[in-house]
Amino acid sequence: MSDIIGNPGGKPPRAGFRLDKRDGKVFGVCAGIGNYFGVDPMLVRIGFVLATLLGFGSPVLIYLAIALIAD
Repeated sequence: MSDIIGNPGGKPPRAGFRLDKRDGKVFGVCAGIGNYFGVDPMLVRIGFVLATLLGFGSPVLIYLAIALIAD
């Protein structure tokens, strides 16, 4: 009973966020985000590029902060 309550949906518990330097292009931030949320890392990269172009470069600072803080 506690397994049902502690693990809704029967999915395995999600590991913490980690940079994916093996599949990453620069620091592995987008690949790590893609792995964490279960989406293609290329979509995350495209999202970062679009956010950088539309957000006046502030996503670059967020990307660097994640790269320095994670792992």
